[in-house]
Amino acid sequence: MNEPWLSVIGIGEDGLEGLTAAARTLIAQAEVLAGGTRHLAMVAEGRAERMSWTAPFADNFQRLEGLRGRRTCVLASGDPMWFGIGASLARMFPTEQIAVLPHPGAFTLAAARLGWALQDTLCVSVHGRPVEGIALHLQPRRRLLVLAEDGTSPARLAAMLTERGFGGSRMTVLERLGGPAERRLSALAESWRHAVVDPLNVVAIETALDAGTPFFSPTPGLPDSAYLHDGQMTKRELRAVTLAALAPWPRAVLWDIGAGCGSVAIEWARAGGSAVAIERDAARCDIIARNAAQLGVPQICIVTGEAPKALSQIADAPDAIFIGGGTSRLELVEACWERLRPGGRLVGNGVTAEAEALLLSWQAARGGDLTRIAVSRLSSTGRFHAWHPLMPVTQYVGVKR
Repeated sequence: MNEPWLSVIGIGEDGLEGLTAAARTLIAQAEVLAGGTRHLAMVAEGRAERMSWTAPFADNFQRLEGLRGRRTCVLASGDPMWFGIGASLARMFPTEQIAVLPHPGAFTLAAARLGWALQDTLCVSVHGRPVEGIALHLQPRRRLLVLAEDGTSPARLAAMLTERGFGGSRMTVLERLGGPAERRLSALAESWRHAVVDPLNVVAIETALDAGTPFFSPTPGLPDSAYLHDGQMTKRELRAVTLAALAPWPRAVLWDIGAGCGSVAIEWARAGGSAVAIERDAARCDIIARNAAQLGVPQICIVTGEAPKALSQIADAPDAIFIGGGTSRLELVEACWERLRPGGRLVGNGVTAEAEALLLSWQAARGGDLTRIAVSRLSSTGRFHAWHPLMPVTQYVGVKR
């Protein structure tokens, strides 16, 4: 077997001195040395050709492709396989062509400084990602390590924590970990006064919920009040049952058809999956985007259009499809079944007699399960209280064999 032509070397603030002998050898023998300006400056000029990253960053992958077969060494921060370029390169090139030599990364060094057990700490990133995504992880008494985007990230995180009722959370910013300029700053989120810190930083957060502030559990079935909506939404009780029927798992893809305010897609994404919300009403699509950002999953894909025509805009085949609106239309149900992956799950909720008739016919032909769901809520009636029923729902759940 040929030796790998592409090496990815994790390097820290201590530069070449902190690397193993094997890593230094790969750098010394490289024909091409690639990386950011800061990392390239850590290596003295030699015979190797230098390739500095350009913007947009994605273009650099094509440049590396052109170097295939030449001894190429990529310098990266810390552990290249943890929110690093190593993971991206491993998706582009066969693993036998790549050698990755990690260095203690920012999370490892931060945990060592703080005395935190990494297995009990959630490690996330806002580097190239919306800060709003951290909202997904805001529950009481959690420990988070957040890889920053730049020097303004801690202030933005402090503002978000305070706005969402976690102002009493302890924040510790660790700058330039592992180097001579290492520094630590600490304060409560509500008292954070540093508008800008060193751009190379990790933010440690010990969450504390302000008294009387509600928070949202990662378990499906968020309160209806968690969402902006115009009345078009799957109510809490039915939503919990629907998510249980869809059975989300990390990285699985859901299509939420007739998404309304996006509640099912959002709670699928909060469970770790990838969601596409298809909604024909543009105003509701705006509501979906606002709800997704507020609830910590701004990455949801929103498609404006009416299914089944709008489904042609989506490339990835779904692992699960939820039809919240349109279960009375046979052409829509057939199109969804056709696009569903083998082993995928189709869940459809119907409230009209026409929708129920179609689901009964579909279940007789294709198999699956039908359930009638009836929910009543207690509310006041004058001086007294009474049970007020919601519209009963017929739910179909089928697995594509």
